[in-house]
Amino acid sequence: MLLRGLTTALRLPRPWRPLEARGCASSFGAANREIQVCALEGQDQGITEILMNRPSARNALGNVFVSELLEALAQLREDRQVRVLIFRSGVKGVFCAGADLKEREQMSEAEVGIFVQRLRGLMNEIAASSAVMGLIETTRGLLPGAGGTQRLPRCLGVALAKELIFTGRRLSGAQAQALGLVNHAVAQNEEGNAAYHRALALAQEILPQAPIAVRLGKTAIDRGIEVDIASGMAIEGICYAQNIPTRDRLEGMAAFREKRPPKFVGE
Repeated sequence: MLLRGLTTALRLPRPWRPLEARGCASSFGAANREIQVCALEGQDQGITEILMNRPSARNALGNVFVSELLEALAQLREDRQVRVLIFRSGVKGVFCAGADLKEREQMSEAEVGIFVQRLRGLMNEIAASSAVMGLIETTRGLLPGAGGTQRLPRCLGVALAKELIFTGRRLSGAQAQALGLVNHAVAQNEEGNAAYHRALALAQEILPQAPIAVRLGKTAIDRGIEVDIASGMAIEGICYAQNIPTRDRLEGMAAFREKRPPKFVGE
């Protein structure tokens, strides 16, 4: 019964439909929007950037911001050409200030509850988008009331998560890296975009890998970490079974045999 339910839950999504327009001038990436989408070209084709652009509020998560971000994620999920997704800031000196407390102050209690639920759903959407996203440089959904009490213990362990949540302590990039909360911390450059360049370099490292294998690997890790090891092994088996009939798996073996770079097509 468990395996049957897992098989249904872990099935690859239906074939994706490409977006109507691609590039920074796409219909949902206009300059006056708080969320803009840019598909990179040339050797970086397959990498797409979500640009957070709300300078008046330091990219705080307000109603419009969250709505536009959910809209962008929904469209990107259907785009087969997207292999790696990077979140970046268009506001110098800040990535994301967290929840927009000034806006929330104007909400009724009922509206606050609804909005926090939307935030939680947004973070879940980012975390669960295994069909598309190979890389995310973001807040990891650690906003209080938006899943932080559940995600942080899974990252750092219960005791340390409680200490950070109870104290509200702010961490530097180096401290976050030392705790394992982020993978990389880099020295800032004059342009203020050192973290973006590190994220882009990692995206370029992921880009040539087999996209189906990357998606299934992310699914196996994300689902497997929530269950016991035996169930996790079953999840891995289900995911690998979906990779067996793909052209990419055969291409990977052929490229290894012929000592050449593989040419994956996502099929």
